[in-house]
Amino acid sequence: MVAGMFDSRHIKTFHTVVRCGSYTAAARELGYTQPAITQQMKGLERAVGSPLFVRAGRRMRLTEAGEALARHAGVILDSIATAERQMSALTGLREGRVRVCAFPSAGATLMPEALAGLASAHPGIRVELQEQEPPESLERVVRGECDITLAFTYPGLREQVPEELVAIPLMEDQLTVLMPTGHPMAGRRAVRLEELSGERWIAGCLRCRANFLHECAELGFAPDIAFTTDDNLVVQSLVAEGLGIAMMPGLVLSFLTHNKVTGRALDPASRRQVSAYVLREHLEIPATALVLEELRRVAANRVGC
Repeated sequence: MVAGMFDSRHIKTFHTVVRCGSYTAAARELGYTQPAITQQMKGLERAVGSPLFVRAGRRMRLTEAGEALARHAGVILDSIATAERQMSALTGLREGRVRVCAFPSAGATLMPEALAGLASAHPGIRVELQEQEPPESLERVVRGECDITLAFTYPGLREQVPEELVAIPLMEDQLTVLMPTGHPMAGRRAVRLEELSGERWIAGCLRCRANFLHECAELGFAPDIAFTTDDNLVVQSLVAEGLGIAMMPGLVLSFLTHNKVTGRALDPASRRQVSAYVLREHLEIPATALVLEELRRVAANRVGC
């Protein structure tokens, strides 16, 4: 109601007139002329639809409408001041909350470094981290459940991205094959996928599995998938025990936990595109833009390693 009916400047002037007791005293305190005070109060009375003051001799007395407005004026001005301080903090990057949804290997690699950088340079920016694989993670942004989603796409698949989202490319993640350290091909620098056609495989999330099957089909074989899990640590444990091998993203090599597991690049190289996705209007939010910039920096450093 306040935003629709009243000009905040008029409310401030009215509050000063009530406190000072006259137009003259209010004009002196605010640095206005008395006619300017009079014009503002007439404008406020038009907005209210009722007189706010009446003359009682040489003094001014509030009408019933004036008394009602006076009871709210201080609260209104305090609320405006609080809102202005908060907006200033948000646009000045002293405060802000950004919800990021990341797929597991990005959550274990890109996000910790980005969060550390943000905490050091902008301690007032709070980042809340969620975990989800695409395409479900993309829908979270559309539904307003997060502000940024880190997701990946494979060049050989026709993967749909909601048209409301803007993609900010971060890095290309080279795929690798995880195998037991005692595997006959573990001594090579790179392996060809078709050379592993007779192996038992461990497949990952639905999107990764779809790409794996696509690449195998392009090479003319159907892999023997013994296990399926989207938990990277489970994949490593299965590989370590010799229960199968797995085609995994290169980011996983950053947190290999088993000394009995070796990662080898594919020849020819196979990659997936890692990007951040946001609603277009969120690009204008300073805290969101800051998180995106930090993610770009971290991803660029990782590519250069």
